[in-house]
This record gives sequence, structure tokens and C-alpha cells, in this order.
Amino acid sequence: MATQYEIIGASAKGVAASVEQGVVEGALAPGTALPPVRRLAERLGVSPGTVATAYKELRRRGIVVTHGRGGTVVAPTPAVASRRPPPVPEGVRDLAGGHPDPAFLPALLPAIRLSPGLRSHRAQPRLPGLEQLTRAWYERDGVAAEHLTFAHGALDCVARLLSVELRPGDAVAMEDPGYHHLLDLVPALGLRCLPVAVDDEGIRPDSLRAALRAGARAVVCSPRGQNPYGGCFSPSRRDALLGVLGEAAPDVLVIEDDHAADVAGVPLHSLTAGGAGAGTGAGGAGTGAGVGGGAGGGVGGPARWAQVRTVSKHLGTDLRWGALACDRTTLARHDGRMLLTSGWVSHVLQETVARLMTDPETQGLVASARSAYALRRAALLAALSARGIVAHGASGMNVWVPVRDEAAVVNGLRTRGWWVAAGARFRLASGAGVRITTAGLREVDAGVLAEDVAGVLGEAQPTYGG
Repeated sequence: MATQYEIIGASAKGVAASVEQGVVEGALAPGTALPPVRRLAERLGVSPGTVATAYKELRRRGIVVTHGRGGTVVAPTPAVASRRPPPVPEGVRDLAGGHPDPAFLPALLPAIRLSPGLRSHRAQPRLPGLEQLTRAWYERDGVAAEHLTFAHGALDCVARLLSVELRPGDAVAMEDPGYHHLLDLVPALGLRCLPVAVDDEGIRPDSLRAALRAGARAVVCSPRGQNPYGGCFSPSRRDALLGVLGEAAPDVLVIEDDHAADVAGVPLHSLTAGGAGAGTGAGGAGTGAGVGGGAGGGVGGPARWAQVRTVSKHLGTDLRWGALACDRTTLARHDGRMLLTSGWVSHVLQETVARLMTDPETQGLVASARSAYALRRAALLAALSARGIVAHGASGMNVWVPVRDEAAVVNGLRTRGWWVAAGARFRLASGAGVRITTAGLREVDAGVLAEDVAGVLGEAQPTYGG
């Protein structure tokens, strides 16, 4: 245990609060060992049961983990404020945030007057116009949208789905590496993460099978634009995953996070649309209705499913609005919980999203962003490959570069004017790497960055390499 921080408390609640405070302040870093139960109880003058209860509560909330005889340690990704990314140093190009290029985001249209009190928001939580646009948005890519609702963004939606479907201690199959906020969210809900390895085609069938056999009751995955690896389902991978789900887990809830639907740069091959060619729609060709072949939860698809979409990546990060298409049971459970909490998504926000979805200038920006992001990602991948550096980024806005020592690479690139994200925040059991966000990286700069990556790797190849 770190000698500069002393745990205090005369009750289980007090001991747990003291440990949490140490984690928040950074005095108890991830991996720090906490004192054995009896030793801490003796020092504090409380019973061993008091300390054991405190540790149990910290485990339930995802702040610590216990490794049998290895003792209790601060979790690798504790679900507290200390998990926020480090601030971007001055004077460097920020390629760590995962954000879209502001040049492709529309100016928000002026809000209209929405006379509060003239409608029952709880009785009519979704504006009919936006509901129609959203249904067409899904059906364009072959995802059935008969059962449809809204939420306050992807994380809000996934959190509600997991909290109504699972109970503390249940396991969730999670992409590894995967989106760090989702990896933090699961233990914060009192659930367990089971890592599922990913490659350029998304989650791997063998790894998913292992997670399901280990007891996963839900699966959270990205069909395209996977963050941070960039994988996207191919038709054959989608069918192989459906086979695994069908043979091992007919009642498991499958949640797809299609957060980058309009700028992922590739077609959608969705688990929710079944197999054998279903659901291979336009993959981000606009928000109007299109020709869609699949039907979510149809023949070959899972019985319990949900696909979450947001507009944050193509309309603006401040638009905290998300859409959910799902099966009938999932819809009822999600909306039942939402009715008891926030009730509905702001109608002002819904009206803003609807107007942007139908604004020709905005849709032109989205199309330009989709094209530019694909070219920028491809340019960096080609530049890295030309220098013998392995990297991954089949879709989306990020490139994942496997390395041996993340800190050395991040710090080395910082000295050369680049700020990239260390992979530790995105990993459960997978190998080390760094995430480079390419959305704002111009094609002409790709070669310069790749040369700097090669230089950093070459400076101490025997130590960490690439």
C-alpha cells in the first residue's frame, strides 16, 4: 500500500469512503494493494467484519478487485473521477481524444419555441417527426425499427439496458480492447467484464464463445467503427458470431453500439439483422429512407437485441441524444425505467436533431466528413505500413498501433509535438498499444506522424519496440 496515504474509518461506510477518496486523489493508484482485512481491522480498532464489508462494497462498485491469496488491490480502471484522461499538454497536436473534426460539424440551428405545458411529455415522449426520421435511418441499413425509442446518448442507453436486464455480479462480454467509458461503466453498475478479443473484423467468435461459456448474460459490441481498434463486421464474421450466439446463448441480450453510423465509412453487417446477407445497407449514405434487406431479430438473429446510435460523431458532441432499436421486451424494460427517472428526452433537443437531419447543408457536411475520415485513416495506415509498423483501423476515426511500452511511445511522441492516447484505458487483458485519432489529421501530415512514430520506436527498439 502507498505509504503516503492512510486509510481511516470507524465503520464499513467510513473505511470504504476513505479508500475511495484515496483513489480519487490519486494516492491509491490502480494496482495498489490494500492491507489484509485483519491487519487493517487491528490498526483501525474495528472488527474484521467491518473491513470485509467495506471491501465488499468497494468491489461491488468497481473500485477494487480481489485476487484470492493475492489480496485486494485498486482496480485497473476504478470507476471514479480519477479515470478522466490526462489534460492535453500545451503546444502539441491532440490526436488522443477520439473527437470529430470541428470543420465538419454544423452550426446548431436556432431552437423554435416549444410552448411547454401544451403537451404531455410523458404521454408523448418522442416527437413524431424525429421518430419517423430515426426509423428511416435504421431501415436504411437493414435494421428493423418497429420498436424504437430515444435516450440521452449511447452510454446512458447502455447503462439503462444493463441495469434493467442484469443484477450485481452478473457478467458482460466486452470488447478488448474496447471503449474505455463502457469498460468503466460495467463495474460501476456492479457487473463483471469478460474480455472478448477483437481483430480487424470485430469481436472474434472463439473469444465470444469462451465468454458465453464463462456465464456472460449480455454482449456489448460495435459492428463498425470499433473504438479503439477500428474493426468492422464482415458478412462472414457476422454469420460466424450469430452461429456462436445461437448455439450457446439464445437468451443473452446483444447490444450493438453503432455510434459512428454515418461516418464509419463502411457498410453495416449487423448481428441484429440476422445472417445470410441481411442488413448490409448503405453504411452511412444519409439519413433518408433507403433500401434495407434485414430485419432485426429476424431469421438467424438474436431473440434479445438492441442497437444504439447517436449523432455525437457527425452532428456534434453536445447533442446528447441517442436512438435505440430493439425487440419488444427490451423496449418495454428500457422505457419503463426511463419513465421513472428522466421521463423523456428534451423536446427542444429532439427538434434540434430533427432539423439537422433534414438540413441539406448539414447532410453535405456529414457526407464530406465520411469521405475525409476514410481518406485520413487510410493515409496514416499506409504511411505506417510503408515504415514497417503494424497498425489497425478498418473503419471509424481511430487507428490502433500495438507497442510494447505505451508510456514510452506516448512520451516520445509528445516531445515531437503529437499527443496520442495510451492504450491502458482501453484494455482488459489484451496487449499494449496506443490509439491515434485520425479525424483531424490531414492526409499531408500522415507521413510526418508516421516518421515520428518510427523514430520513437527506433530510439529504444530493444526496450519496447513496435
